Amino acid sequence: MTKPQGAALGFRVKSGWAAVVLLTETAHSPQLFDVNRVELCDPRLPETRQPYHAGTGELETDSTTLKRRERVVRCISQQSLLTLLNGYRQKGFRVTRAALVVGSQIDPAAIANPHIRAHALEGRLFRSAVERPLQDHEIRTEVLLERDAYASVAARLKQSSDDVKRAIQDLGRSAPAKGGPWRAEQKLAALAALLVLR
Repeated sequence: MTKPQGAALGFRVKSGWAAVVLLTETAHSPQLFDVNRVELCDPRLPETRQPYHAGTGELETDSTTLKRRERVVRCISQQSLLTLLNGYRQKGFRVTRAALVVGSQIDPAAIANPHIRAHALEGRLFRSAVERPLQDHEIRTEVLLERDAYASVAARLKQSSDDVKRAIQDLGRSAPAKGGPWRAEQKLAALAALLVLR
């Protein structure tokens, strides 16, 4: 039996889904293995994509409704991540680290505007719906803010932001063959994986 190959996962967490990239090798010579997407909501229940929204611009306040929607999000997220991780394991990869790029980590309670608070609550829910199952599988996670992501990774790798952007672009050349597009979400997921690739 061959020894599993070490790999790092990167996620760009969005409302109801996440872009996923799996990188192998090292941070100085990364190899793109997979470009993927995981569902974090139930497509048959559109309200689970934005569970804290009651309507256009309105915050959902019914606790029974919110608990049901949160439960669906956590269940779907857990199933999606388990399928993803099992698939990588079957292909001979051992994932021990992951990083998530998120839009914000502002405390929703600090936001007065109900519509903006709904988005912040959703950001926190979807981030935790990805992070917890990973941690349950003993995968160490880090969180990056989108606005600081390139600078944070460049500092960690002791490279310029331009060099890091070029490395992400280079990885993208093989993205169509690896299963997906190479848009902003996939680039940020790759950047996150690069941060934790050893």
